[in-house]
Amino acid sequence: MAQRRYDESDVRVRPGRGSRPRTKQRPEHSDARTGLVTGVDRGRYAVLVAPADDEPERAVVAMKARELGRERVVPGDRVDVVGDATGAAGTLARIVRIGDRRTVLRRTADDTDPVERVIVANADQLVVVTALAEPEPRTRMIDRCVVAAYDAGMSVLLALTKADLADPGPLTRLYEPLGVSVVVTSRDGVTIDGLDRLTAALAGKVSVLVGHSGVGKSTLVNALVPGAGRATGGVNDVTGRGRHTSTSAVALRVPGDGPATWVIDTPGVRSFGLAHVTVEHLLAAFTDLAEVADRCPRGCTHAADAPDCELDAWVAAAPDEPTRAARAARVDSFRRLLVARTGAAEPEEPVQRA
Repeated sequence: MAQRRYDESDVRVRPGRGSRPRTKQRPEHSDARTGLVTGVDRGRYAVLVAPADDEPERAVVAMKARELGRERVVPGDRVDVVGDATGAAGTLARIVRIGDRRTVLRRTADDTDPVERVIVANADQLVVVTALAEPEPRTRMIDRCVVAAYDAGMSVLLALTKADLADPGPLTRLYEPLGVSVVVTSRDGVTIDGLDRLTAALAGKVSVLVGHSGVGKSTLVNALVPGAGRATGGVNDVTGRGRHTSTSAVALRVPGDGPATWVIDTPGVRSFGLAHVTVEHLLAAFTDLAEVADRCPRGCTHAADAPDCELDAWVAAAPDEPTRAARAARVDSFRRLLVARTGAAEPEEPVQRA
């Protein structure tokens, strides 16, 4: 059979997407402006751009640049933006870089979900807002928030609301041994008693507020930041649960002199998965126990039923009864959080009322 001759009609050229050659080099964006992400809404980011020279601070709307890929931008992030940063209506800037994060507050959908969800970046403390009644406090949820905060390297403040309806003493005594600060507020008509103490605890820090719907979180934010306009709602009479009012996280600056004070209001949560938290990270929050646990056998879980756990030996070796009681309380506190981390299916104990 004669060999077939080929000509130019046999050539197949795949059409390109353009004449511009591809490159792995990215622009340096040396003219980028630094800003603080204050809100996220459906792929658009509210960014407060730092002033340059004599220019005022500007609130701009930005989108994420393609080169950032799937990296998530969250409230509290320090970012670099390029493009139109005038803040004029209809303008859109681009976020091209995300700065290093001091702290990262994460949660997962449940204790088996491997996907971490970053909630807030660069916060100093986690404020767990809990109502003393209507709805009833849920200690397991509080425990989980404490674990997440310690894992993130943040301090914890427990803000107890509706003290006019129930005694805050039992919850205060339950959490202060964990190193958790407690502030109590109550409603007196249209004013909030204890707001000054809460303001002092937040001063000069970036604080993220979390809590179940209906606990009064948005009410506190509106009192701290007049004009914030965060939606508030009541509690369902049938289920005893609050209705979701905040739909997205937003960072708000608290008025006042001195160092800047920020609060980040988050939507109400019903669960706080801790699949990303390791026992070692949890132990790091208890520096005295971490030193003791270093002497434990390899693979020790440090749980109450763990054989040869050095934590038990440390309690037993106390020189006197007061020291033994203090050490036992410290170990019990750690193990309570350890149970919260592992998601053990134990019934939640009701808070004992005085």
